[in-house]
Amino acid sequence: STSIDDPIWYEKDINNKPVVHLYFFWSSKCPHCQTALPDILQMEKEFSWLRLHSLELLDNPQNIETFASMASMLNSDALSVPTFMFCRNIINGYDDKQSTGKELRSYLKACYQFILKNNPDNNTDFILSPEHLNSIDIPFFGIISFDDYSLPILTIFIAGMDAFNPCAFFVLLVLLSMMVHAQSRKKMLLIGGIFVFFSGAIYFAFMSAWLNLFIYLGELRAITFVAGLIAVAIATINIKDFFWFKKGITLSISDNVKPKLFDRMRHLLRVDSLYTVIFSTVVLAIVANSYELLCTAGFPMIYTRILTLESLPIATYYLYLLLYNLIYIMPLLIIVLLFTIKLGSRKLSEQEGTSLKLLSGIMMMLLGLILLIAPDLLNNLLAAACILLISISTTWLMVKIFKKQ
Repeated sequence: STSIDDPIWYEKDINNKPVVHLYFFWSSKCPHCQTALPDILQMEKEFSWLRLHSLELLDNPQNIETFASMASMLNSDALSVPTFMFCRNIINGYDDKQSTGKELRSYLKACYQFILKNNPDNNTDFILSPEHLNSIDIPFFGIISFDDYSLPILTIFIAGMDAFNPCAFFVLLVLLSMMVHAQSRKKMLLIGGIFVFFSGAIYFAFMSAWLNLFIYLGELRAITFVAGLIAVAIATINIKDFFWFKKGITLSISDNVKPKLFDRMRHLLRVDSLYTVIFSTVVLAIVANSYELLCTAGFPMIYTRILTLESLPIATYYLYLLLYNLIYIMPLLIIVLLFTIKLGSRKLSEQEGTSLKLLSGIMMMLLGLILLIAPDLLNNLLAAACILLISISTTWLMVKIFKKQ
């Protein structure tokens, strides 16, 4: 049992790893406590290193005495519930899972990391202070820990990989190459800009559908496992295309579809009316991106699954999707600007296209395997750096070995 005068803040398990103790003081008559209770019980399941002490006060006078004593020890008053004590820290009150719940999780993880690195004594030099949290509270995005591979960085990382999309590059480069003959920078910038904007908007809608599906399905481990399996399957097909392009199952734009897309592009060159140009470009973007979705399904699925494993307000989920899509369209915008400035003609060769598919396939494969085996690694900066290094070096090596003459 826990002593009132000497509470246990942490201990070591049989593997000599820290176990953090969380003291949760609550009352069965307190509405905020009832809101907090499911989330706190979920935390105990979520963190294998967390030991929960659930101390109900109304029917347990001894717990009231413990509450008052521990609060006094932490230079606080035992005036309200719910109250959380851990690592010589105290948090009073609970709003919801997205605010207080997320804050408490960040503090507990920072506490665990601090103990792991510093191995402090339980009763003398162990006081978790704000400096140990090594975090910052960013408006809209919440508390970001520098010790973790934060969600904004993860967003940039996966979106950056997704941005080098061979299907999207192929369609845009063919469109701009056809427009070079018109020798009109204004028209090229207008059509290219509209095409990229609606490509991003359609991708945002596609990712929103994945997001809502995963929100509906909840945080079941089985769903994460299935998402990992699908990602591995898509990655395998993309890697296969590097060695046996368009043989067997492929996620590239079909040769049967390309003539229809080319006809729509040529139609744009013959149109003079501004409104007709805008309308035709929007239609082209919708049609082209509908063909591209299978080619690009893997990364959005992986990312939105990772996103829904975080406890965030709904609006914040969509802010992250917006950030993802802004990064996704960045290379496409750069291509449009370069073509507009230089009026150059450039097509994506088969070798370049299959190399991009190999790169995205390897990255997707590694992310899918992490979802299958150890999803927590997605919060590790070293793991992300390894994925990037392995993917780029393996792709470079394969291209050098199997480069088509």
